Amino acid sequence: MEASATMTRMAGSAGLLDEAQSETASSLISTLTPEQALWLSGYLAGLAGSPPASSNGGEHSGEAGPRVTVLYGTETGNAESVACQFVERAVEEGLQARAVDMADYRTKDLRDEGWLVLISATHGEGDPPEPAAGFFEYLWSRKAPDLEGARFAVLALGDSSYAYYCKAGRDLDERFEELGAQRIADREECDVDFEEASGAWVDALVARLKKEVPVAAPAGVGTGNGNGTAPKIPDAVGGLLQGVGGRASASVLGGGALATAPAKPKYTRRHPYRAEVLENLRLNGRGSDKETHHVELLVEEGELHFEPGDSLGIVPENEEPLVEAVVEALGLSGGEAVTVGGKEWALAEALRRELELTRLTPAFLRSYAEVAQARELKALLSSEDLEALNWYMTCNQVIDVLESYPVEGLQAQVFVEMLRKLQPRLYSIASSAKWMPDQIDLTVAITRTTADGKARNGVASSYLAERRSPGDPLDVYVQRNKSFRMPTDPDAPILMIGPGTGVAPFRAFLQEREEHGASGPTWLFFGERRFREDFLYQTEWQRFLETGVLTRMDVAFSRDQAEKVYVQDRLRDRAADVFEWLEDGAYLYVCGDAQAMAPDVHRTLVDVVREEGSRSNEEAEAYLKELQEERRYQRDVY
Repeated sequence: MEASATMTRMAGSAGLLDEAQSETASSLISTLTPEQALWLSGYLAGLAGSPPASSNGGEHSGEAGPRVTVLYGTETGNAESVACQFVERAVEEGLQARAVDMADYRTKDLRDEGWLVLISATHGEGDPPEPAAGFFEYLWSRKAPDLEGARFAVLALGDSSYAYYCKAGRDLDERFEELGAQRIADREECDVDFEEASGAWVDALVARLKKEVPVAAPAGVGTGNGNGTAPKIPDAVGGLLQGVGGRASASVLGGGALATAPAKPKYTRRHPYRAEVLENLRLNGRGSDKETHHVELLVEEGELHFEPGDSLGIVPENEEPLVEAVVEALGLSGGEAVTVGGKEWALAEALRRELELTRLTPAFLRSYAEVAQARELKALLSSEDLEALNWYMTCNQVIDVLESYPVEGLQAQVFVEMLRKLQPRLYSIASSAKWMPDQIDLTVAITRTTADGKARNGVASSYLAERRSPGDPLDVYVQRNKSFRMPTDPDAPILMIGPGTGVAPFRAFLQEREEHGASGPTWLFFGERRFREDFLYQTEWQRFLETGVLTRMDVAFSRDQAEKVYVQDRLRDRAADVFEWLEDGAYLYVCGDAQAMAPDVHRTLVDVVREEGSRSNEEAEAYLKELQEERRYQRDVY
């Protein structure tokens, strides 16, 4: 890389590097990818060091002002991206700032923080993100400190199709007030299409902090290493690495070591990548009452960066029969002009491409209930029974509401303004980039009914199953998941539990291990309904077993015998060996259904540790919690 050689010569001429160092640096940097250069810049920042924080709210000695600490809780990386955006904006304005994952934050430091920004997603039915669960537990424990004198602000990320929308962020906001902290600003809540709202919130809060917090001098990219330091890279070295990496990046804490925030992806849900469908095959045999597809996508090598554990966002379209049914229920033609996202559309086209029709939200129900004067809907929305509301939204789509509570003369524009923008759907990537760098595989269960058995198609799964064939384009983007990662040691033992389509990331895990030539033991628990019809990827698992990439496999087919058998039953059958693997340092992974499977598997693991380890129930829970804190017990559940 000519640019890196030039920059190292400049550093040498400035007296920062001698000739040998300049040559060594040039040789190293010429081999780095942009991502590696960004990581190295963060590592060097950690080595550079800086004066430690004192106990007065993180204030540094000299001219530096108090530090703003941004704590984020994330499942998919969205909260992390906003946290890094905040830090970058803050340091541009001369503020000392760092971003720290709640999963890595030293809770004993909380009492010494003066300025806190809290950014949290909500997972499942109002739960905090799994990696941040320990931080939340600490806040609601007797160990939580008095935070009188601290200032805080909360950004809550959520999905309004859930009744417990933004609950984790709301809980944080209320708890910090209870602990005595004072709000810098009111809580902000953002739906799944969060970028615009969160960006405006970041700008407004940074502007406010700039007025209230003494400005540091000189400004520099903030870093967090968990011990109160805020190091800064020497300008020449930082500039040299930025030239390779393409941009500066805020540093964040990760796994107990300094790491730079990930570079902004080239493709996002707002700017997706146009892939091509290579294969679209049904995996289930004849007679199966399930429909699971294996989808292969062609991508240009190097355009989409992904690792095992990441997900692929699919940008779908609503199916034509559903659009026609909605237009008919409204008593309209479909040709009415409407404005959506600042652009004019024909109603039918906007419903097909831009608006959510298969997932209800409380906001839509409130708006429609008012227009329809629907007493039942109003009563449901005013009730404190959030479970009943959530069940109603799970069992119905927009068309069901329109047909149950018809409204005459509803204008097209009024209706579309009630609806949320159509959101991408995420699927675990079922292949390794090292195994096939220009291909991404997915394992997709096709949704044909609602939770109560009503015949209704899922938007993305039916789009893939029925309207995308080999040669067709598909808009996609990678959603990184740093909370579901393989061990850094390729020879560490891994134990994988993935019934149904939950097995998808483990296919990628084993492909990755095969490419690395890893020798560590691997054990897969897989479950489905029937052996003959539903044994997904059976021949591939057999090949992995023959080559030794997969050491052991246990299966559970629930409908092949009178008494149903699930993966948790197989875990219980193999309890002694499972516990031995955990004691020998195995990493434990669970992927799949969050409602029933994941809780059942967790309870079984508690039983295994309690019985095989001669522990109490509380000690068994603590054992698994320690594994989670060590990143040896990871879950990707949905």
